[in-house]
Amino acid sequence: MTPSTPLRQRMIEDLQLQGYAAKTQDGYVCAVKQLAAYYHKSPDVISEEELRQYFLYLKNDKRVSASTYTVVLCGLKFFYEQTLQREWALLDVVRPAPEQKLPVVLSIAEVSRLLACLRQPRYQVCLSTIYACGLRLHEGVQLQVPDIDGERRLLHVRHGKGGWDRYVPLPDPCLEQLRHYWRSHRHALWLFPALPRHGAPLSTATGPLAMRGVQHAFQAALQASGIQKPATVHTLRHSYATHLLEAGVDLRVIQAYLGHRSPQTTALYTHLTQPTEQRAIEAINRVMAELSW
Repeated sequence: MTPSTPLRQRMIEDLQLQGYAAKTQDGYVCAVKQLAAYYHKSPDVISEEELRQYFLYLKNDKRVSASTYTVVLCGLKFFYEQTLQREWALLDVVRPAPEQKLPVVLSIAEVSRLLACLRQPRYQVCLSTIYACGLRLHEGVQLQVPDIDGERRLLHVRHGKGGWDRYVPLPDPCLEQLRHYWRSHRHALWLFPALPRHGAPLSTATGPLAMRGVQHAFQAALQASGIQKPATVHTLRHSYATHLLEAGVDLRVIQAYLGHRSPQTTALYTHLTQPTEQRAIEAINRVMAELSW
């Protein structure tokens, strides 16, 4: 399935019609391309048994990670069921058992220490905002000037995961930090404009900061901070949710701030909060105290 085939274009259009994000579209299309390359033929002539052998190859020979396997499965399932309209039972059989891994979380002191190790203002302010508002990386770098509602102390997050918009509280210190940083470049649109070429002023930038640059800055700050946890930029979002829960914010409110569709997704953070753990330990000790040891 080469980039110019009608079949690939049909799949992309199907993905667009169902509102899949561009990154998800790329991942699903790549999964189909890799399948076609493995068998050296168009994916629409691959049989169900050949597809079964391909999944065995991914598991037993290539030993892909669970996350990679899931992306491949979802991409191929979409292609065969939605684009080709085939009902293959195999695509339900090969679905892996769900895993629930607890995310890495930084303490408030660790977040503060990490952010203090960021030397360039554009990265320091961007990552501070990502933590203070519980944003995903792409949501943070793509913030625009009209997204700031200074009077209501709200941040308008546009085109979040699944295309959902939401409002999140904008803490006063974060608002002041954003205002101060914006005065340094006064770009008409982007809060975090990319560095233009040839030393041109930031106000002339044609796009926002690259996500890769923010990721590199985060990892450099993590190393400089001496924090040994395997954290990523997304860890700031996990930490935000956990810290709000520890502070007594209702789980349903946190769900809205994070833009989660399901409360079960947000409920994961109840396993990460210290007060919750402490209350459970105290209750267990009370129960066990009734026993004759």
